Amino acid sequence: MSDAATVLERCAALGEISEQGFLLRRFGTEAMRRANELVGGWMREAGLEVRIDPLGNLIGRLGDGDRTLMLGSHLDTVRDAGRYDGPLGVLVALAAVERLGEPLPFAIEVVGFADEEGVRFGTAYLGSAAVAGRFQVEWLGLHDDDGVALAQLLEQDPAAAARDPADLLGYVEVHIEQGPVLERLGEPVGVVTAIAGQSHATVRFAGEAGHAGTVPMDARRDALAAAAEWVLAVEAAGRPGLVATVGRLEVDPGARNVIPGAATLTLDLRHPDDDERGAAVAALRGQAERIASARGMELEWEDAGWEAVAMDERLTALLGEGLPRLPSGAGHDAAMMASITPAAMLFVRCRGGISHNPAESVEEADVAVAIDVLERFLHAV
Repeated sequence: MSDAATVLERCAALGEISEQGFLLRRFGTEAMRRANELVGGWMREAGLEVRIDPLGNLIGRLGDGDRTLMLGSHLDTVRDAGRYDGPLGVLVALAAVERLGEPLPFAIEVVGFADEEGVRFGTAYLGSAAVAGRFQVEWLGLHDDDGVALAQLLEQDPAAAARDPADLLGYVEVHIEQGPVLERLGEPVGVVTAIAGQSHATVRFAGEAGHAGTVPMDARRDALAAAAEWVLAVEAAGRPGLVATVGRLEVDPGARNVIPGAATLTLDLRHPDDDERGAAVAALRGQAERIASARGMELEWEDAGWEAVAMDERLTALLGEGLPRLPSGAGHDAAMMASITPAAMLFVRCRGGISHNPAESVEEADVAVAIDVLERFLHAV
């Protein structure tokens, strides 16, 4: 069996470990414990020393050099997930390490982060945040939907998971692209240039509820109509490099025979250039304000943002000159790791660009290319 076939077989085995009938592995669950046990066993078979850090991240170490190169991704999933988002990166890294015939002048660690998706506690990058020394004490008080506190799941101080940047050579993550670019280019892999910055906003148009049968059309302050106008403005704002999405819309009071008095929407806007992203958000806020004013409504706007993260130029070059280069619109553990060490990413083509979906699919030949690229990289660092 080829190394790539082994990776896909292992992804399939991991895909059977879930909390539900569909694929779901959340932080701190029995499913995550079993996933760590399975992957940890493969690591031991490859000669790695295996441990679980204070946050629950799985780490397999090979070699005893003064500095360490970290490879990996995450082992948790979204709800009703596919098999490859996260685990593929861990298992491709392990496959590349298994090929090493002689010790390298540095140690290698393959890491399976315990929580990147943030499904259980809403804490994206929880695993890598701890490793990067950015765990926030207030997170300990977060509760899941069943009332379980994050603190109840930790037996050690998560701050102890933090790594000394001086000990690290870098971090490299292999991941499915989660988009259609490589497929359109006819390329099996591509090198990531940057992880897009993100702007999130909660936007509320407040008009006036009224009887749907008695209030004339020219006397209405219909919040849903205002929201609909703005949704189209968000769609129109999209362009190459910039994506903008309204993913949720809530209408109050939400009755068939009542004019909507309020409409609350969410905005998700991403761009690899923070100045471009900021300008786009400002423009959309201005449009929302004009729509509200023209319709005699009040506007409420709350937002937050995460800066774009450029990948390290040296490591990116070592991953492969001549490979396609593209930004990532999705967030990854590499964004957090880049705050303490040089970071780089390699994307693997996925069928139809589909991710966060049971239909996720990768080709064995593409996985083989990813393993080859990472193996060459290890000898070039």
